[in-house]
Amino acid sequence: MLSGRRLDLLDPSPLDVEIEDIAHGLARVARWNGQTSGSNIFSVAQHSLLVERLSRRSHPDLDPRWRLCVLLHDAPEYVIGDMISPFKAVLGGDYKAVEARLLSAISIRFSLPTVWPAPLVKIVKASDHAAAFFEATRLAGFAAEEAKAFFGRPARLDAAAEKDYLTPWEAETAKMRFLKRFEELKP
Repeated sequence: MLSGRRLDLLDPSPLDVEIEDIAHGLARVARWNGQTSGSNIFSVAQHSLLVERLSRRSHPDLDPRWRLCVLLHDAPEYVIGDMISPFKAVLGGDYKAVEARLLSAISIRFSLPTVWPAPLVKIVKASDHAAAFFEATRLAGFAAEEAKAFFGRPARLDAAAEKDYLTPWEAETAKMRFLKRFEELKP
């Protein structure tokens, strides 16, 4: 990692996890395998911020600790990249096991439980699907009906937030905004 940490993917240690490495990596990992419109990639960091924003809208009383979980829901992708869901399904258990070990180490590093409560996981999934609907229709060329079939009914997002969060940012902007939100939420 740029921090100088050496992260063992098979046995990741929370001591080797740094938020700067996560933010840097996620800001440079493209969602949708880069198949989005705009001059910049739509990064996993920007996606994570959108998901956290959508969770705030749907669950305004959600504890900041759980909001941090939402923000970090795709954090393992800072080292393993973002694979499209159909390919993850083909890879199956091995990929999911590596991803789970990384998320566990990340959770421990930031004083979060290694197993997230089921209601929180539902919130993350719902917000993640809502974000995917917006990304699919605004950035990846999906028709609304097609996106609805894959991701469900769209969530509500005000026009200003939609414009901000769905205009791909430069990598450094995504990194800095991710770090800023992390600082606001960390215990």
